[in-house]
Amino acid sequence: MQRLLPRSFKRSPILLVLTLLLGLSGPLFANVYYSKEEALEIAFGKDSQVESVPIFLTDQQIEVIEKISQTKLEGSLYTLFKGMKGDRILGFAAIESQTVRTQAETLLVVISPSGELVNVEVLAFHEPTEYKPQKLWLEKLFKRPLDQLRANHGVDAISGATLSVKSTLDQIRKVMAVYKVAIEEAP
Repeated sequence: MQRLLPRSFKRSPILLVLTLLLGLSGPLFANVYYSKEEALEIAFGKDSQVESVPIFLTDQQIEVIEKISQTKLEGSLYTLFKGMKGDRILGFAAIESQTVRTQAETLLVVISPSGELVNVEVLAFHEPTEYKPQKLWLEKLFKRPLDQLRANHGVDAISGATLSVKSTLDQIRKVMAVYKVAIEEAP
């Protein structure tokens, strides 16, 4: 008869249970809420046309973006999505991912044609869910200027979720800064 479990597991059921729990613990926190297509539908609606807008940032633009957003860009290529309905621009959106503590958070950040933050949606959150920013807190950020999007400087922190707040605000400021420099102020 073939052995299915090593002897150490047969001798110690506690070891077996701990091994199973540790093996399952990673995926328990991995929550993906929306796909890219669903996210863009949330941003602009079902009947909109969405166009990918690749942006090749110059060194000077990167310097300005990093200064006004107070975050670091990972490179010079950036992608925004432009939502259109007929000839009317509905706005711009970005899908941003950043490590919160040890796992990633992915956000949809939507900017109006006038440069205001109009929506933020958590698309994926791989940290424990109690650290995930809630919709009500995210809504308090809408229409705030970029320079007011800092924890304890116009934005209330979330007790127990300091790193999530920092990550979320960094991503939002980065998207708003890229929009301002590369779209709004572009020649």
